Amino acid sequence: MHWQPIRTLWLLVTLALLLISACSQETPATTEKPKKKTRDHLVEAVVVQRSVLGVERVRTGTLRARREVQIHNQEEGEIIQLPYFEGDRIKKGDVVVRLDDKLLRAQLARAQATRQQAEQDLKRTRNLFKKKLVSDEELNRMETALEVAKSDEEVLATRLSYTTIVSPINGIVSTRLSEPGNIAERYTHILTISDPTSLITEVTLSELLISQLSVNHPAEVSIDALGDKTFLGKVSRIFPNLDPVTRRGTVEVELKPVPQGARPGQLCRVKLKTQGAERLMVPFSALRRDQKGEYVFAINADGKVQRAAVVGGLRIGEQVEVLKGLSDGQQIVTKGFLDLSPGKTVKVVSADKKRSGADDTQTKSARDQANDS
Repeated sequence: MHWQPIRTLWLLVTLALLLISACSQETPATTEKPKKKTRDHLVEAVVVQRSVLGVERVRTGTLRARREVQIHNQEEGEIIQLPYFEGDRIKKGDVVVRLDDKLLRAQLARAQATRQQAEQDLKRTRNLFKKKLVSDEELNRMETALEVAKSDEEVLATRLSYTTIVSPINGIVSTRLSEPGNIAERYTHILTISDPTSLITEVTLSELLISQLSVNHPAEVSIDALGDKTFLGKVSRIFPNLDPVTRRGTVEVELKPVPQGARPGQLCRVKLKTQGAERLMVPFSALRRDQKGEYVFAINADGKVQRAAVVGGLRIGEQVEVLKGLSDGQQIVTKGFLDLSPGKTVKVVSADKKRSGADDTQTKSARDQANDS
């Protein structure tokens, strides 16, 4: 009579134990998580190759006359003649300024009279000396007086010549700063005369480019005021010193013959081209910089990147010359620098066997109006 409840309880306990055992066997299978597959670091790269390239640079400058003379007076006085105005052509030797010379002429006449008197006194003293009527000291005094008189006369004659100023060159009056009737104090700037037969301009270039130029190197010059025409010029001077901060130097370019309509002060653009030379070029986007200097990420045979220190040179278009640190055939990263570090394995998704923009069989030139280096 009491066995039925006991049997039911035993069945319930057995069923519970079986359920617990089944759950404990399934738990390890559900707790295991699948391993995540490591993603490749994707980059774009190019193969470094040498090519023959020329460099072309365009720089702006201002035209000025090759020779420009400022006329100053060495003697003060009233300006009584100033015949030329701006734009007038004059020849070498033409009188361009004349000052009032009345006072100096009077002083010169007095000096001449003094010199003549000294000559007569010396002549009379020499006759007396021959007769031993005067001493050696008196003769020496007369000779000295004559020399002083001659010197005074020469000084005044020179000062008188300064009152008439002639042009030292053939040219055009570019500046007139006074008028007849004005009193010109000594060393007053009165006129400026320019030589219009040759115009020059000065431009600044990187030390890397200046080293490839020489005197008489051809140049192309365009003048904004004269439209799209291009005129021939040449390098007439290369300044010896460089700016120690910017590493740039100055080059003088001469425009001769002067084209019609060209004037000093006009804006011009100078194009300089260098001869083709073999260069190792890389995309500018591949060049990185940090506190240690310039570098690129080079990919080795195992697909890992390494930091390769380089020395950059001229920038040509979207590429930059590498002077040291790389050799032909090396593969370098151009894109995909995020989280990229030395020793990391990468997968190249785009590689250009020939460097973009290069052609080993031709000489090219690229324009770049940005920085030289």
